[in-house]
Amino acid sequence: MDIDSLQAQVKNDLEKVSSPEALEEVRVKYLGRKGVVAELTGSIPGIPVQERGEFGRKVNAFKSGLHELFAKKEESLKDGEALRGENIIDIGMPGIAQQVGTLHPLTRITDEICSVFSRMGFSVAEGPEVETEYNNFTGLNIPLEHPSREAFDTFYLKDYDKKLLRSHTSPAQVRIMQEKKPPLAVVVPGRVYRPDAVDASHSFMFHQIEGLMVGEGIKFSDLKGVLETFAKAIFGEGIKMRFRPHFFPFTEPSAEVDISCIICGGKGCSVCGRKGWLEILGSGMVHPNVFKHVAIDADKYSGFAFGMGVERIAMLKYGINDIRLFFENDLRFLRQF
Repeated sequence: MDIDSLQAQVKNDLEKVSSPEALEEVRVKYLGRKGVVAELTGSIPGIPVQERGEFGRKVNAFKSGLHELFAKKEESLKDGEALRGENIIDIGMPGIAQQVGTLHPLTRITDEICSVFSRMGFSVAEGPEVETEYNNFTGLNIPLEHPSREAFDTFYLKDYDKKLLRSHTSPAQVRIMQEKKPPLAVVVPGRVYRPDAVDASHSFMFHQIEGLMVGEGIKFSDLKGVLETFAKAIFGEGIKMRFRPHFFPFTEPSAEVDISCIICGGKGCSVCGRKGWLEILGSGMVHPNVFKHVAIDADKYSGFAFGMGVERIAMLKYGINDIRLFFENDLRFLRQF
């Protein structure tokens, strides 16, 4: 047998080996009791005496080389098996479920409301939650004797001169009109604070969205058109809307806005108190005194403002009967959205 040819054959056989069992078959083929090396050793007596020594050395070198090749191949198979063990995916095993979070219902409804007004040309702004007494009350034409300015109706901050936690998002009106001049249209979402006793419909912290549009020739009919578009986008095209005269210090005239009950369609049910209507927000034309406080000419410019409670809109839209559910972090409730 040609030992050089056998070496090439061994390498070719080892390249095809992909498992310990296949490697053992090749080892037996060459190193077994009846293998190739045994045949080579057995053929030595038939070789001329002067050639036996050289042939024997070649056989021993071939045998040593085989042991080295088999050891390397065995180590290679072990490394490959370990690597496959790290990356193997057993499709027979159950997967590990990943819990995917969702937006909080208040975040969801806030984004939806802001999106509706953005499509009508309103920009979205923010205001600080710690406000000055001027921005929260005086600049909005709320007089000193107004009940909302009493300590039991507002969170005043101790050791901070005339600072408080804003009781509504309306102070953003003052800030925006001081920083920008008309025309402007903006909505301001955010948290507000009032020392109310917590129950099914009240919380000491809740969310509002303020809206403001100021420009030349802005009329009450513009306010009605904007709010009707908003109401139908949120509650559906089938709802009806009405305005009821009301009083707010920072708007004149002022109006509460109702929509037909989304549960009974205006026929009367327990949700709407048998009235067929649901209150959703307050609104009105910006009071001239507010324009005066922010140095805007009320003879040249007019505008409207509105404000709504996000929790109330969410409760009506999703049929929720207790405001406390929004803040209890009960996953059984939150997973529904």
